[in-house]
Order: sequence, then structure tokens, then C-alpha cells
Amino acid sequence: VQLQACGGGLVQAGGSLRLSCVISASIFGTHVMGWYRQAPGNQRELVAQTTQSRTWYADSVKGRFTISRDNAKNMMYLQMDSLKPEDTARYYCVTSSNEYGLGSLADIWGQGTEVTVFS
Repeated sequence: VQLQACGGGLVQAGGSLRLSCVISASIFGTHVMGWYRQAPGNQRELVAQTTQSRTWYADSVKGRFTISRDNAKNMMYLQMDSLKPEDTARYYCVTSSNEYGLGSLADIWGQGTEVTVFS
């Protein structure tokens, strides 16, 4: 397994969760890493991505979610605050060697972790 996400769970609206992703050392040095999510019946959505020098967030999570990486531990995180029921989805950590970002055939996916936000 090259990417392993964990940290999902059941949380009340307004609460917080921190997702973690362990990334194999053989692919950790790839150009970009990030998080997608997919709710049942919905298309997958890119939530956040990061390179060594910049980050990007979807408008739907901007100001509430924070992506970070720990190069020494081969880890990536997604701190999710002020959670809303519409954040309910399965969250996937993804890496890619594509310098232009995620969303190409170069993406490598983990198996995801479930987040459920109830009101």
C-alpha cells in the first residue's frame, strides 16, 4: 500500500477532525499531494493540494480546512474545522508527479477514510 489514510469518523457539525495520510517513501518526493473527497451519488471533488511551495483549496473548504505535510515522517494531513454536514464524504489522499497538479493519469490514490458530519 503506497498511501494509507486514517482519522475519519463521526462528528457533530461545527466540530473538527484531522485526517492523516502515510505515504510510502518511494513516492513521497513526488511533486504534488492532496485530498479528494466523494460523497455517495456525487462526483469526486478536489479539496486541497500542496507542493513544497504552495497550497490550493476548493472554495467550499477555504478558511476551514488546512493541508500540511511532514517531510521527515512521510506524512500528509488535512485539518478540518467548522465541519458541515455537506462535508460528509469519503476522503482520499493522492499524490502525483505531474508538476501541474492533481487530476491527471499520474495520480496515485489511497483507499480513503470516511467522514460523517451530523447536525
